[in-house]
Amino acid sequence: MKRKILINDGLSESGKKLLKNYDFEIFDQHIQQDKLIDFINTNSISAIIVRSATKVRKDIIDSCASLKLIARGGVGMDNIDVDYAKKNEIHVINTPQASSLSVAELVFAHLFSMARQLFHSNRTMPLEGDTNFKKLKKTYSHGIELRGKKIGIIGFGRIGQEVAKIALGIGMKVLFYDPHIEDKNICIEFYNGKEICFKLTKSKLSDLLKKIDILTIHVPNQKKPLISKDEIEQMKEEIIIINTSRGGIVNERELLKALNNKKVKFAGIDVFENEPKPSMSILMHDQISLSPHIGASTEEAQERIGIELANQINIILNG
Repeated sequence: MKRKILINDGLSESGKKLLKNYDFEIFDQHIQQDKLIDFINTNSISAIIVRSATKVRKDIIDSCASLKLIARGGVGMDNIDVDYAKKNEIHVINTPQASSLSVAELVFAHLFSMARQLFHSNRTMPLEGDTNFKKLKKTYSHGIELRGKKIGIIGFGRIGQEVAKIALGIGMKVLFYDPHIEDKNICIEFYNGKEICFKLTKSKLSDLLKKIDILTIHVPNQKKPLISKDEIEQMKEEIIIINTSRGGIVNERELLKALNNKKVKFAGIDVFENEPKPSMSILMHDQISLSPHIGASTEEAQERIGIELANQINIILNG
């Protein structure tokens, strides 16, 4: 009898095709959280594939005897009781590398947009471009170049390292802090097969905060904000802060204060404290570049995630 897979938060077509080729029966539909246990038990589901929307907690693990594998499409597993699942002999897998480049590129999409105030001019040009063109030209003629700027990366795992590659490639100076990494060789591969490597050594967090022009954060979920009043006060005037990591990593209340008093020049935010209902004071602030938690959501990343998950599931469940 075919093993059954519930794809609860979506999967790429190539991933679904691969699962079918591996002789799994797939259920490609979103089951509401409060109906998951009944659905899994009624259909004898062997594996569930989720992203960030679905939570797989102790109640599901205890109630669903058929469940042998939990697969997370992406990096963070905050929505899964990982240790408890493993204790109950349920495999838990994710795809930490598949979306790293996509998140890193979003960091620079925000950064380039903020450096030239495109996120702001794109709001005002449709309203005033035909009547106040010269005024807008003057307003937005104070951009900055990224070359030569110091970027600080907190969290130097796969995503942080991809950010470093892009930064080095455009001539930025890279500082990083990670409690688990002392130094790292960062190699940039070019279209013609050539490669250039840089050896980067960890900075003290306090030193990093004082020296950088731009801060970007790439860490797992934390119990309290990593960047709050004390950390912001250590930074240079007109610092730029980007958070594509987790909502709550940056204290939004303190960030707003720092934006209002010009300590922080711009902020780029992809993740929010109160998802899926971010604070209106964050959404309406004219010095914040916004995106709706799309760091890993590129077509290429979704293809890699789907294929990687399908292959891992086949190895674990089909041996």
